[in-house]
Amino acid sequence: MPRIVRAALLQASWTGDPETMIAKHEAYAREAANQGAQVMCFQELFNGPYFCQVQDRQFFAHTEPIPDGPTTQRMQALAQETGMVLIVPMYEADGPGIYYNTAAVIDADGRYLGKYRKTHLPHQPGFWEKYYFRPGNLGYPVFETAVGKIGVYICYDRHFPEGARMLGLHGAEIVFIPSATSRGLSQHLWCIEQTGHAIANGYFVGTINRVGVEPLGDNDFYGQSYFCTPRGEFVTTLGDRSDLPGQGDAYNEELIVRDLNLDLIREVRDTWPFYRDRRPDMYEKIVNP
Repeated sequence: MPRIVRAALLQASWTGDPETMIAKHEAYAREAANQGAQVMCFQELFNGPYFCQVQDRQFFAHTEPIPDGPTTQRMQALAQETGMVLIVPMYEADGPGIYYNTAAVIDADGRYLGKYRKTHLPHQPGFWEKYYFRPGNLGYPVFETAVGKIGVYICYDRHFPEGARMLGLHGAEIVFIPSATSRGLSQHLWCIEQTGHAIANGYFVGTINRVGVEPLGDNDFYGQSYFCTPRGEFVTTLGDRSDLPGQGDAYNEELIVRDLNLDLIREVRDTWPFYRDRRPDMYEKIVNP
């Protein structure tokens, strides 16, 4: 029997407050479970706006501990209720003034498995992330879940192949990349870099982008979330998007549920044995420039 995992992504628009945003994701998670989904990933900083469009310390109030904060515990209950593995990106407090852009990974029985902290942080107009976050310091963990080995990369991370390779070396079968990325230069890269990671490392990628124009800035989050195979092929189609600037409103919101045949990983890696043929002894300047 093929090893099929039904996986879900949610690209969603900002509701205006954290409670209704969490409630929206809970409702979509139940819908995904009703469609047979076994694993689901939410978008970057899922329960808030993408506040990095501005530099304003009021948004430090969105932080909470992981896993001891209320949202993680609420998501643990949701995972247990739905029987799904959940990847939940949030704004983490690790002490006074010590904040990270983090994703919690929760198993299908509600157990908290661990977290990934975003490693690479942009700092430019519309993406003032170094004002809000420290760079991640937990490396590139891969989590043994009910559906297989899962890794996480977050948004700007996707521009860096080194971490994507580390996730493959650590055994990832599916890498989720939740994002908040806006129309412009990165849109051209959206379907290139992440399919490239899947090809180079022989794993599935599930990546999300927000939708809509949020009131804090003029970033037009264009959606187009997708799953791709280790061959770099889209699993059926991409998520909905707006074709016109300024039209990224709530109608782009979409729950994306796809079947992933994990047996393809072995087939692709046997055909393209990149791990066998790589030469780490020749790459010293990557880490020692």
